[in-house]
Amino acid sequence: MNADFISAIQELGKEKGIDPELLFQAVDDALVAAYKKNTGTNQNVRVEMNKETGEIHVYAQRTVVEGEADGINEMTLEDAQAINPQYLAGDIVEVEVTPKNFGRIAAQNAKQFVVQRIREAERGQVYERFQSRANDIVTGIIERMENQNVYIDLGKVEAVLTPNEQIPGEIYQYHERMKTYIVEVKRTNKGPQIMVSRTHPGLLKRLFELEVPEIHDGVVEIKSVAREPGMRSKISVYTADSNVDPVGACVGHKGMRVQTIVNELRGEKIDIVKYSEDPAQYVANALSPAKVVKTNVNEADKICRVVVPDYQLSLAIGKEGQNARLAAKLTGWKIDIKSETQAAEEAAVEPAPVEEA
Repeated sequence: MNADFISAIQELGKEKGIDPELLFQAVDDALVAAYKKNTGTNQNVRVEMNKETGEIHVYAQRTVVEGEADGINEMTLEDAQAINPQYLAGDIVEVEVTPKNFGRIAAQNAKQFVVQRIREAERGQVYERFQSRANDIVTGIIERMENQNVYIDLGKVEAVLTPNEQIPGEIYQYHERMKTYIVEVKRTNKGPQIMVSRTHPGLLKRLFELEVPEIHDGVVEIKSVAREPGMRSKISVYTADSNVDPVGACVGHKGMRVQTIVNELRGEKIDIVKYSEDPAQYVANALSPAKVVKTNVNEADKICRVVVPDYQLSLAIGKEGQNARLAAKLTGWKIDIKSETQAAEEAAVEPAPVEEA
């Protein structure tokens, strides 16, 4: 094995961003395997390679034992002390057993081991890179679709968008650029597997963080997200800065900021509401665009009873109960919605309190 081979390993390590010592360890492993294969032996050996000249030495390692040696991996105390009187039972004696022309025999083996180790190291680097980006947005290009799965090219790795993580009704086109949310990074024998989502509430949150500087800078905080993918979402926002309108910051000038996010989600409607520590006010805000006339909070059961104008009852409930359902998810409160007429009728039939004699 010559100096050019050593230089090539060092350059390859730098080019791939892999510690050359890792590749030299692969060469050592390859040389040990080559020696055992070439000699047909299973003895314990250590390989020493000069990293400047490429010169190789192979040493058989034998354990010193008292009495008779059992097999090629042991040496009697008498034989060991003939080499060096200081050897004791339990010590390891190394005897050079380098075959002639061993460098030429081992070179091909070493090459295969180095290539394999580079692949493993690159897979490890990709895994660590994406593991640190879990719960983040990535942009990739749709590569192919198989068995209802969408495979997205992220550069050095492929992400998988499974059917249950796809927005219902969304159409995917080959070579189309698309943002997805990393939900899990798995380590497999074939390399890292990136599982992504288009339906996760975290996707909506991260899109706002990317689009709204006030959220990115921490001036405006996203308190909660409720989402029915492809249909409608609600997001509650808060700021401690009295000079900043958190809802206006998210909407943007002429609605441009929120519209960018709506376009990315293929037309999904987004309601942005102001967070309040007062549950009654928070629930009222969450039922937007409906206007709330009155609220009654039951802290023990965490139920909020809401009264809205008659003409806004259907708006407050929403199509198939969607608006009320999303508001409940957003706030964490059960919401009972009545129209003013329904509330008045219920109040009229309630029995008057009985006075005690």
